[in-house]
Amino acid sequence: MSQIYDLLAVRVLVSSLPECYSVLGQVHAVWRPIPGQFDDYIANRKESGYQSLHTTVVAAEGLPLEIQIRTYEMHQVAEYGVAAHWRYKEGRRADVQFDAKVAWLRQLMDWQRDVSAGAQDFVDSLKTDVFQDQVYVFTPRGEIKEMAQGATPLDFAYRVHTEVGHKCVGAKVNGRMVPLDHKLQNGDIVEIITARGSKGPSRDWLNPNLGYIATANAREKIRQWFKRQQRDENVIRGRELVDKELKRLSIDGVKLDDIAATFKYERVDDFLAAVGYGDIHPHQIAVRIDRDLKPPADPDEQPNLRPASTPSSSSVKVLGVGDLLTRLAQCCNPVPGDDIIGYITRGKGVTVHRRSCSSVEHEEDQERLVQVDWGRTGQSNFPATVRVEAWDRVGLARDIAALLADEGLSITDLTTKVNKDQTAAVWATIEVSGLDKLSRVLHRLEGVKDVFSVVREVGKTPATNGRV
Repeated sequence: MSQIYDLLAVRVLVSSLPECYSVLGQVHAVWRPIPGQFDDYIANRKESGYQSLHTTVVAAEGLPLEIQIRTYEMHQVAEYGVAAHWRYKEGRRADVQFDAKVAWLRQLMDWQRDVSAGAQDFVDSLKTDVFQDQVYVFTPRGEIKEMAQGATPLDFAYRVHTEVGHKCVGAKVNGRMVPLDHKLQNGDIVEIITARGSKGPSRDWLNPNLGYIATANAREKIRQWFKRQQRDENVIRGRELVDKELKRLSIDGVKLDDIAATFKYERVDDFLAAVGYGDIHPHQIAVRIDRDLKPPADPDEQPNLRPASTPSSSSVKVLGVGDLLTRLAQCCNPVPGDDIIGYITRGKGVTVHRRSCSSVEHEEDQERLVQVDWGRTGQSNFPATVRVEAWDRVGLARDIAALLADEGLSITDLTTKVNKDQTAAVWATIEVSGLDKLSRVLHRLEGVKDVFSVVREVGKTPATNGRV
């Protein structure tokens, strides 16, 4: 309550712009202004066209009083909107400020045309780019740009012009070089560095886990750029990205037709093209597999369920076998979303393996294999081993551990091996809730300095000394 400064407010309407600042001086001469509570929306007009001076002073009995000072013309716009300004100005010559207001409406229409997927995406872009807290930044020439909070230099580049965004290779904020995922703050002076020979935007800019883009407007312009590329190239690139994601997560036995169907695509090539031009990110594939492609339970079998002996396997259902304990196999460490199968052991209940695990693929006694299924995972976490390959340097393992901690993950084991060719391999065993979380972590690890490969490890690691 102590931070509410406009509980009491007064609005002063004057005839001309100079009178606005004259009244402001008289107000500050009578009452002491509260520091940090003055906004000049006349000099720094909002993109909606709103203009006014806002100041908060300490008035009677020490209570804060907000005073708004504006002209009658500004008040007309503030109360009735940009369109009402036409009637107010009827009979007079159009001015530059009015043209700016109309330009704002035209920009809104441009956003709608950019969002080609439909009305829902247009509404989402408004939520992201308009109905959010704003930050005000400047071009090197002093022009003010209103951006959504959390916007980056790339968002700013696409706000200036689409081609500036496509050719962006770097950025300076307040004269200092910053990464493209830098978060802009109020008052920043942003300079975009472009290159004539730039081949266009990077697909990494569309990766939500890397934080390069915060606004839907910029994201859609990048997608449109990739859509304009040749379809065959997008299909090839999309297939490479899907194969890479499936190999990264060690997912076997999932058909592209089934994945495409979960995204409402009848043809696989259409789905792959969408991945290629960035409309679908590979991380979303892991989410859909985890959510929609889990093996269904056999309707002819009556499930007889029993919680496992450990929290990590408590979400596994054994179908039609009776009252048996379950545990997760350490040789392949299945997580929710993996295609799994159970193996009845002697005296230890059912061991749950990934269906592609070599331990069960070569099992001769097929009668010991039983159908199992993921039940409600709830808040359960499951162990998964990640192998990171990078150029060896001081602090590599520290940076990897810091990123995993930033993701809120528990690290149960961390092993590093340095090779003779100045490369290093880091194995990290972490606890994740499913494939979607694992996919996000793998993508973020790829952004660590000097890392060139990140995959899920399902075999032996140095930490196990050959034992599984």
